[in-house]
Amino acid sequence: MLAPGFTTRFAPAPTGHLHLGHAVNAVWVWGIARAYGGRVLLRLEDHDRGRCRPAYEASILDDLDWLGLVPDGASTAVLRRGPHAQRQSDDLARYDDRLIALEADGLAYPCRCSRADVERAQPVADGAEPRYPGTCRTAGVAPDETPARRVTITDGVETFDDLRLGPQTQRPATDVGDVLVRDRLGQFTYQFAVTVDDFEQRIDLLIRGEDLLASTGRQFRIARMLGRIEMPRVLHHPLVRHPDGRKLSKSAQDTGLRELRASGRTGAEVLGIAAHASGLLAAPRPLEARSLADLFGPDGWGEIPAG
Repeated sequence: MLAPGFTTRFAPAPTGHLHLGHAVNAVWVWGIARAYGGRVLLRLEDHDRGRCRPAYEASILDDLDWLGLVPDGASTAVLRRGPHAQRQSDDLARYDDRLIALEADGLAYPCRCSRADVERAQPVADGAEPRYPGTCRTAGVAPDETPARRVTITDGVETFDDLRLGPQTQRPATDVGDVLVRDRLGQFTYQFAVTVDDFEQRIDLLIRGEDLLASTGRQFRIARMLGRIEMPRVLHHPLVRHPDGRKLSKSAQDTGLRELRASGRTGAEVLGIAAHASGLLAAPRPLEARSLADLFGPDGWGEIPAG
């Protein structure tokens, strides 16, 4: 299934404290990496400078230490000491360089449209993602009118095999249209920053929640525009949800690791709860970080039989 030597990543955004959903992602990331001989890179995705806080970053690093999750490469201690390329805000020039190259090739253009403008132009059902109709692609917006930029997404299909969900087909031009890569505040967007990072940091296995499945096709298309030839393999794992179907949220302070820790839970107990919540354990039980690899192997994943 996976040959040794691959690199994956755990990439939280310090816009809030970690919750149980992040622990689920960590179980899958570290478990698969340790089971199949891969590396885990820790990346702090703080491109959104308006929402990120030093206190949240410190909390993330503390929680990882408490859970016993040790990344390869830059450690939590290294990231605490100061600037590092695995903290997005410490190396913003690489995003500028990539965007400048796309503009020089005629693949990116200024866009004055707000999200409200896009939603008015292409009304969608509640909760659905709006599609950008290309309003500014040929409008001749002056580069100095706005720092916002979009990349031109031409028609075509992106196909890939999800290691858990199977073959997938997406049409980014139809699904979302031209993708915003830098916003009106001059901040690079998640879709662009993560794609640049995964390319430059040689991430060849993406392990993330099912809520990001729809982002894969557009990120692959942008990666090809940046010059990436071989796309990473992908695995989208189950999400932890509320009874009404809503996913857990940092903004809603759902099932926070800080609260679980304060209640007397151990890191091993929380990892076990996370493994159970995502279908890897038949019932919650303490699970040390060094044992996560045992959940994944040639005979299947987890204790619950498939089907």
